[in-house]
Amino acid sequence: MNITQFIKYLNKTKKWGIQSQYYSYIDEWRQWWAGYHPSFHRINECGLDGTHHARTMYRLGMPKRACEDWAALLLNDKTTVTVTDKNTASWLLGVDAQQTGGILKSIEFWSNANTLVELAFRSGTGAFVLSLENLVVKDGMAVLSPDAKICLDYDPAECILPITIRHGRIVDVAFASEVTVGGKSCIYLQTHRLVLRDGRQQYQITNEYFTSENEDTENADYKPAPLPAGVLKSFTTGSSVPWFSVFSPNIVKNLPGGSGLGMSVFSEALDQSKHCDLAFDNYCRDLYLGGKKVFYNKDMFKTVIDAEGKEHRFAPDDIRQQLFVSPGGFDPDAAPDWHEYNPDLRIEANSQAVQDALDYFSFKVGLGTHHYQFNAGNIATATQYTGDRQDMVQHANRHQIKIEAALLQILHSILWVGKNLVGADIDPDTAITINFDDSYISDAETRRQRDKDDAMDGFIPKYRYNMEWRGMSEDDAKRAVQEAANETDGGETLGFGGDG
Repeated sequence: MNITQFIKYLNKTKKWGIQSQYYSYIDEWRQWWAGYHPSFHRINECGLDGTHHARTMYRLGMPKRACEDWAALLLNDKTTVTVTDKNTASWLLGVDAQQTGGILKSIEFWSNANTLVELAFRSGTGAFVLSLENLVVKDGMAVLSPDAKICLDYDPAECILPITIRHGRIVDVAFASEVTVGGKSCIYLQTHRLVLRDGRQQYQITNEYFTSENEDTENADYKPAPLPAGVLKSFTTGSSVPWFSVFSPNIVKNLPGGSGLGMSVFSEALDQSKHCDLAFDNYCRDLYLGGKKVFYNKDMFKTVIDAEGKEHRFAPDDIRQQLFVSPGGFDPDAAPDWHEYNPDLRIEANSQAVQDALDYFSFKVGLGTHHYQFNAGNIATATQYTGDRQDMVQHANRHQIKIEAALLQILHSILWVGKNLVGADIDPDTAITINFDDSYISDAETRRQRDKDDAMDGFIPKYRYNMEWRGMSEDDAKRAVQEAANETDGGETLGFGGDG
């Protein structure tokens, strides 16, 4: 899908005013994330015969690694959700303390959300997009549908087309993605607009499909296509609760255009990415060219004339024999008939150049100057460990602000749909808390022991410990503490209840 050409088509047919120029930045970031930017990584070289040929530079692929590392830090298997209402917690997260069930399991939320964080940090923006299969619609409005199935899509910036933005928040938006229907590639456009119906504001969702021809040319042509079976043309949701949630890396954008969109976490580190690849390419080329080279006097070559009269020369090492004739009358002042050359591999200098490049890069993407270290022999004290990671900690806390807001919004949207359209016995307005993993600051056991000590000393309620470390709802956590207190037989208090 050529999103730039498709936006031009939409602006013309729907009278939108989306700026397509910003998506060229997004495509450039995608190329760097993929590890190959043609204008930089394709090198022209001249051979011995004077002909020019191209080779691909050796690459480290650090932009993708940075996005992977940020995703692993910000949203991983240790991220949990605390839901105050018990029924709602069971419906959303499952009944066990590990939060491995419920609706979030059925839509494989956590693994897909982790992938979306990487894509958002690559492209500058990510979106959770909610939808319902088997939704029942009457008079153009969604109604109670007990058989409906909740689904979630995860779109990067090149699929997000902001239409209306108010006070820095996306209100109306379209999501464009490439799909396959009946073996044919189509563009699926889903539009979310806040409209006034029956005296109240509510979202109207419209679905459209398009086929395309000549997308990579200025003569790109798009035509509406029939909707697949079961896909509704348009309906209103009955609420102003959005069925989408958008977030970006928490970076102030310094690029023109792209209203409502953010910028890649490595957008200001492209020069440092080039530095990494140049240093690594030089390292690899030194190794490639650094093999032993033996220079022979041409008289030492065996000459063979083939059937066509062409002369071929073979070096002694190309002939499988061990006995050779040494010419007499050796002149000690004459140049030897052969000598070997062992190029300097410059291992230490190249290694330091790569390490310096990595330090500059990790600093620019917010991971700190020593995030990528290959000298395993160094031992850092706890103070040094924490100090070296202050940049990363500060930026992680900053990025979590936007990710937390996006998670809360989409989770509340799921709860609203579950209550009002699926008919689940849940509370869509219950309090939700996102518990991020902060083990990059201190290890989990240290933090758990600290929280346990604080609870035992009365600095925090004991049930809070159960909610944080056992994933219990507030009701279950309080009940476990009460049961533990009831079992006290005059000896030492059993503590928190639960499973230890």
